[in-house]
Amino acid sequence: MIRGLYTAAAGMVTQQRRHDTATQNIANLNTTGYKQVESVSHSFPEVLISSMERGTMKPIGRMNTGVFAEQSISKYLQGDLIESGKTTDFALSADLRLTDPATGGNIVFDGSGKYISNQGETIYQPQAFFTVQDNDGNTFFTRNGSFNVSPAGELLSSGGYKVLGTNGQPVILSGTEGDLKVDGEGNLLDASTGAPSGARLGISIVTRPQELVRDGNGVFHVDDAAAAGVRYANAGDNMQVRQGYIEGSNVDATQAAVDLNAAFRAYEANQKVIQFYDSSLQKAVNDVGRV
Repeated sequence: MIRGLYTAAAGMVTQQRRHDTATQNIANLNTTGYKQVESVSHSFPEVLISSMERGTMKPIGRMNTGVFAEQSISKYLQGDLIESGKTTDFALSADLRLTDPATGGNIVFDGSGKYISNQGETIYQPQAFFTVQDNDGNTFFTRNGSFNVSPAGELLSSGGYKVLGTNGQPVILSGTEGDLKVDGEGNLLDASTGAPSGARLGISIVTRPQELVRDGNGVFHVDDAAAAGVRYANAGDNMQVRQGYIEGSNVDATQAAVDLNAAFRAYEANQKVIQFYDSSLQKAVNDVGRV
Protein backbone atom coordinates (compact mmCIF):
# COMPACT_ATOMS: atom_id res chain seq x y z
CA MET A 1 0.00 0.00 0.00
CA ILE A 2 2.78 2.43 0.91
CA ARG A 3 4.53 1.66 -2.38
CA GLY A 4 1.42 2.72 -4.28
CA LEU A 5 1.29 6.00 -2.36
CA TYR A 6 4.93 6.75 -3.25
CA THR A 7 4.25 5.87 -6.90
CA ALA A 8 1.35 8.32 -7.04
CA ALA A 9 3.45 11.00 -5.34
CA ALA A 10 6.21 10.52 -7.93
CA GLY A 11 3.57 10.90 -10.63
CA MET A 12 2.42 14.21 -9.11
CA VAL A 13 5.96 15.59 -9.11
CA THR A 14 6.46 14.51 -12.73
CA GLN A 15 3.20 16.09 -13.88
CA GLN A 16 4.06 19.30 -12.04
CA ARG A 17 7.30 19.51 -14.03
CA ARG A 18 5.43 18.79 -17.27
CA HIS A 19 3.00 21.56 -16.36
CA ASP A 20 5.87 23.98 -15.68
CA THR A 21 7.47 23.13 -19.03
CA ALA A 22 4.23 23.71 -20.94
CA THR A 23 3.69 26.98 -19.07
CA GLN A 24 7.20 28.10 -20.01
CA ASN A 25 6.53 27.36 -23.67
CA ILE A 26 3.23 29.24 -23.67
CA ALA A 27 4.83 32.23 -21.92
CA ASN A 28 7.43 32.42 -24.72
CA LEU A 29 5.10 32.14 -27.71
CA ASN A 30 6.18 35.60 -28.87
CA THR A 31 9.81 35.49 -27.72
CA THR A 32 12.25 36.03 -30.60
CA GLY A 33 14.34 32.95 -31.34
CA TYR A 34 12.84 30.89 -28.48
CA LYS A 35 13.13 27.12 -28.83
CA GLN A 36 10.38 24.88 -27.48
CA VAL A 37 11.21 22.65 -24.51
CA GLU A 38 9.87 19.14 -24.03
CA SER A 39 9.90 17.26 -20.73
CA VAL A 40 11.07 13.66 -20.98
CA SER A 41 9.75 11.20 -18.39
CA HIS A 42 11.20 7.81 -17.49
CA SER A 43 10.11 5.05 -15.16
CA PHE A 44 12.01 3.95 -12.13
CA PRO A 45 13.64 0.50 -12.43
CA GLU A 46 11.09 -2.30 -12.74
CA VAL A 47 10.81 -4.93 -10.01
CA LEU A 48 10.58 -8.62 -10.90
CA ILE A 49 7.83 -10.32 -8.88
CA SER A 50 8.13 -14.04 -8.17
CA SER A 51 6.34 -16.56 -5.99
CA MET A 52 7.76 -19.49 -4.02
CA GLU A 53 6.24 -22.83 -4.96
CA ARG A 54 7.64 -26.02 -3.44
CA GLY A 55 11.04 -24.51 -2.97
CA THR A 56 11.32 -23.00 -6.45
CA MET A 57 10.85 -19.42 -7.62
CA LYS A 58 8.12 -18.92 -10.21
CA PRO A 59 8.16 -15.60 -12.07
CA ILE A 60 4.87 -13.73 -11.97
CA GLY A 61 5.72 -10.55 -13.86
CA ARG A 62 7.16 -7.09 -13.53
CA MET A 63 5.96 -4.15 -11.49
CA ASN A 64 6.79 -0.52 -12.17
CA THR A 65 7.71 1.55 -9.12
CA GLY A 66 7.00 5.05 -10.38
CA VAL A 67 7.96 7.72 -12.88
CA PHE A 68 10.14 10.80 -12.87
CA ALA A 69 10.86 13.73 -15.20
CA GLU A 70 14.47 13.06 -16.05
CA GLN A 71 15.31 15.98 -18.33
CA SER A 72 14.03 18.77 -20.56
CA ILE A 73 15.02 18.69 -24.23
CA SER A 74 14.98 21.72 -26.51
CA LYS A 75 13.59 21.43 -30.05
CA TYR A 76 15.82 23.46 -32.37
CA LEU A 77 13.50 23.39 -35.37
CA GLN A 78 13.33 26.47 -37.58
CA GLY A 79 10.88 29.13 -36.43
CA ASP A 80 8.91 31.38 -38.78
CA LEU A 81 10.84 34.34 -40.21
CA ILE A 82 9.14 37.66 -39.51
CA GLU A 83 10.04 40.77 -41.50
CA SER A 84 10.89 43.72 -39.24
CA GLY A 85 12.60 46.10 -41.69
CA LYS A 86 15.28 47.02 -39.14
CA THR A 87 18.84 46.94 -40.44
CA THR A 88 20.09 45.50 -37.13
CA ASP A 89 17.67 42.57 -37.15
CA PHE A 90 18.91 39.24 -38.47
CA ALA A 91 17.49 35.75 -38.82
CA LEU A 92 19.12 32.46 -39.75
CA SER A 93 17.51 30.16 -42.28
CA ALA A 94 19.29 26.82 -42.17
CA ASP A 95 18.69 23.24 -43.24
CA LEU A 96 21.99 21.57 -42.38
CA ARG A 97 22.67 17.99 -43.38
CA LEU A 98 24.89 15.11 -42.31
CA THR A 99 26.19 12.15 -44.29
CA ASP A 100 25.06 8.67 -43.29
CA PRO A 101 28.27 6.62 -42.97
CA ALA A 102 26.35 3.43 -43.76
CA THR A 103 24.89 4.57 -47.09
CA GLY A 104 27.01 7.59 -47.99
CA GLY A 105 23.88 9.66 -48.63
CA ASN A 106 22.38 12.53 -46.70
CA ILE A 107 20.59 11.69 -43.48
CA VAL A 108 16.86 12.43 -43.63
CA PHE A 109 15.77 13.88 -40.30
CA ASP A 110 12.21 13.56 -39.03
CA GLY A 111 9.87 16.38 -38.06
CA SER A 112 11.53 16.76 -34.66
CA GLY A 113 15.02 17.08 -36.16
CA LYS A 114 16.41 13.67 -35.28
CA TYR A 115 17.32 10.40 -36.98
CA ILE A 116 17.54 6.86 -35.58
CA SER A 117 20.27 4.81 -37.25
CA ASN A 118 20.08 1.07 -37.89
CA GLN A 119 22.30 0.61 -34.84
CA GLY A 120 19.78 2.47 -32.65
CA GLU A 121 21.89 5.62 -32.36
CA THR A 122 19.98 8.91 -32.16
CA ILE A 123 21.48 11.63 -34.36
CA TYR A 124 20.25 15.21 -34.14
CA GLN A 125 20.28 17.70 -37.00
CA PRO A 126 23.09 20.30 -36.77
CA GLN A 127 21.95 23.84 -36.02
CA ALA A 128 23.26 27.34 -36.76
CA PHE A 129 23.52 30.08 -34.12
CA PHE A 130 24.76 33.63 -33.75
CA THR A 131 27.84 33.69 -31.53
CA VAL A 132 27.81 36.18 -28.66
CA GLN A 133 30.01 36.95 -25.66
CA ASP A 134 29.35 38.36 -22.21
CA ASN A 135 31.51 40.90 -20.35
CA ASP A 136 33.49 38.08 -18.73
CA GLY A 137 34.56 36.66 -22.09
CA ASN A 138 32.25 33.62 -21.98
CA THR A 139 30.91 32.46 -25.35
CA PHE A 140 27.22 31.74 -25.92
CA PHE A 141 24.96 30.86 -28.84
CA THR A 142 21.58 32.33 -29.72
CA ARG A 143 18.95 32.41 -32.47
CA ASN A 144 17.67 35.79 -31.30
CA GLY A 145 19.04 38.12 -33.96
CA SER A 146 17.31 41.27 -32.71
CA PHE A 147 20.49 43.31 -32.35
CA ASN A 148 21.25 46.95 -31.60
CA VAL A 149 24.30 49.20 -31.77
CA SER A 150 26.02 50.65 -28.70
CA PRO A 151 27.37 54.25 -28.62
CA ALA A 152 30.83 52.75 -29.18
CA GLY A 153 29.64 51.08 -32.40
CA GLU A 154 29.53 47.54 -30.99
CA LEU A 155 26.82 45.22 -32.28
CA LEU A 156 24.93 43.94 -29.23
CA SER A 157 22.21 41.33 -28.72
CA SER A 158 18.92 42.21 -27.03
CA GLY A 159 20.36 40.73 -23.82
CA GLY A 160 23.43 42.98 -23.93
CA TYR A 161 25.85 40.34 -25.23
CA LYS A 162 28.54 41.34 -27.74
CA VAL A 163 28.00 39.84 -31.18
CA LEU A 164 31.19 38.12 -32.35
CA GLY A 165 32.72 37.87 -35.80
CA THR A 166 34.56 34.90 -37.30
CA ASN A 167 37.80 36.30 -35.83
CA GLY A 168 36.41 35.76 -32.34
CA GLN A 169 36.28 39.50 -31.68
CA PRO A 170 33.21 41.71 -31.17
CA VAL A 171 31.76 43.22 -34.34
CA ILE A 172 32.34 46.98 -34.38
CA LEU A 173 30.66 49.12 -37.03
CA SER A 174 32.68 51.79 -38.79
CA GLY A 175 29.67 53.76 -40.02
CA THR A 176 26.18 54.49 -38.74
CA GLU A 177 23.49 51.95 -37.95
CA GLY A 178 21.73 52.75 -41.21
CA ASP A 179 24.87 51.88 -43.19
CA LEU A 180 24.92 48.31 -41.89
CA LYS A 181 24.58 45.87 -44.77
CA VAL A 182 25.09 42.10 -44.54
CA ASP A 183 24.88 39.55 -47.34
CA GLY A 184 23.41 36.04 -47.16
CA GLU A 185 26.67 34.52 -45.90
CA GLY A 186 26.99 36.99 -43.04
CA ASN A 187 29.67 39.20 -44.65
CA LEU A 188 29.51 42.86 -43.64
CA LEU A 189 29.41 45.02 -46.78
CA ASP A 190 31.08 48.36 -47.37
CA ALA A 191 28.42 51.07 -47.31
CA SER A 192 29.86 52.94 -50.31
CA THR A 193 30.90 50.11 -52.65
CA GLY A 194 28.68 47.25 -51.51
CA ALA A 195 31.69 44.92 -51.51
CA PRO A 196 32.58 42.68 -48.54
CA SER A 197 34.49 44.73 -45.95
CA GLY A 198 36.41 41.72 -44.62
CA ALA A 199 34.38 41.42 -41.42
CA ARG A 200 31.84 38.63 -41.04
CA LEU A 201 29.23 37.65 -38.47
CA GLY A 202 30.36 34.66 -36.45
CA ILE A 203 27.71 32.09 -37.36
CA SER A 204 28.47 28.94 -35.38
CA ILE A 205 27.39 25.48 -36.48
CA VAL A 206 26.72 23.12 -33.58
CA THR A 207 26.95 19.62 -35.04
CA ARG A 208 25.54 17.94 -31.91
CA PRO A 209 22.96 20.39 -30.52
CA GLN A 210 21.98 17.93 -27.78
CA GLU A 211 25.17 19.10 -26.02
CA LEU A 212 23.81 22.66 -25.69
CA VAL A 213 22.85 23.89 -22.23
CA ARG A 214 20.10 26.50 -21.91
CA ASP A 215 21.22 29.55 -19.91
CA GLY A 216 18.17 31.79 -20.08
CA ASN A 217 17.91 35.14 -21.92
CA GLY A 218 17.67 33.13 -25.13
CA VAL A 219 21.29 31.92 -25.06
CA PHE A 220 22.96 28.51 -24.82
CA HIS A 221 26.46 27.34 -23.98
CA VAL A 222 28.44 24.13 -24.36
CA ASP A 223 30.71 22.60 -21.74
CA ASP A 224 32.94 21.01 -24.38
CA ALA A 225 33.08 22.70 -27.79
CA ALA A 226 34.89 19.74 -29.37
CA ALA A 227 32.30 17.24 -28.12
CA ALA A 228 29.49 19.45 -29.45
CA GLY A 229 31.25 19.81 -32.81
CA VAL A 230 31.21 23.62 -32.77
CA ARG A 231 32.65 25.35 -35.85
CA TYR A 232 32.07 28.46 -37.92
CA ALA A 233 29.79 28.23 -40.94
CA ASN A 234 31.36 27.98 -44.39
CA ALA A 235 30.17 28.39 -47.97
CA GLY A 236 29.18 24.71 -48.23
CA ASP A 237 26.57 24.92 -45.49
CA ASN A 238 22.91 25.22 -46.46
CA MET A 239 22.48 28.34 -44.38
CA GLN A 240 21.50 31.94 -45.11
CA VAL A 241 21.51 35.17 -43.10
CA ARG A 242 18.38 37.30 -43.63
CA GLN A 243 18.80 40.97 -42.76
CA GLY A 244 15.67 42.86 -41.71
CA TYR A 245 14.05 39.68 -40.37
CA ILE A 246 13.79 38.01 -36.97
CA GLU A 247 13.04 34.38 -36.17
CA GLY A 248 9.87 33.80 -34.22
CA SER A 249 9.35 31.21 -31.50
CA ASN A 250 8.97 27.62 -32.75
CA VAL A 251 6.44 26.75 -30.03
CA ASP A 252 3.37 24.88 -31.24
CA ALA A 253 0.65 26.76 -29.34
CA THR A 254 -1.97 24.05 -29.80
CA GLN A 255 0.32 21.26 -28.61
CA ALA A 256 1.49 23.36 -25.65
CA ALA A 257 -2.13 23.89 -24.57
CA VAL A 258 -2.84 20.15 -24.90
CA ASP A 259 0.27 19.31 -22.83
CA LEU A 260 -0.76 21.81 -20.18
CA ASN A 261 -4.25 20.33 -19.83
CA ALA A 262 -2.96 16.72 -19.92
CA ALA A 263 -0.44 17.42 -17.16
CA PHE A 264 -3.15 19.02 -15.03
CA ARG A 265 -5.53 16.07 -15.46
CA ALA A 266 -2.81 13.51 -14.73
CA TYR A 267 -1.76 15.48 -11.64
CA GLU A 268 -5.38 15.51 -10.46
CA ALA A 269 -5.70 11.73 -10.99
CA ASN A 270 -2.55 11.02 -8.95
CA GLN A 271 -3.83 13.35 -6.25
CA LYS A 272 -7.05 11.33 -5.96
CA VAL A 273 -5.04 8.10 -5.70
CA ILE A 274 -3.09 9.57 -2.77
CA GLN A 275 -6.34 10.62 -1.11
CA PHE A 276 -7.63 7.05 -1.51
CA TYR A 277 -4.48 5.61 0.07
CA ASP A 278 -4.70 8.14 2.88
CA SER A 279 -8.30 7.11 3.59
CA SER A 280 -7.35 3.40 3.49
CA LEU A 281 -4.45 3.91 5.89
CA GLN A 282 -6.69 5.88 8.22
CA LYS A 283 -9.16 3.00 8.37
CA ALA A 284 -6.36 0.48 8.86
CA VAL A 285 -4.98 2.39 11.82
CA ASN A 286 -8.18 3.60 13.49
CA ASP A 287 -10.64 0.80 12.71
CA VAL A 288 -8.77 -2.41 11.92
CA GLY A 289 -6.06 -1.63 14.45
CA ARG A 290 -8.68 -1.15 17.14
CA VAL A 291 -9.97 -4.71 16.59
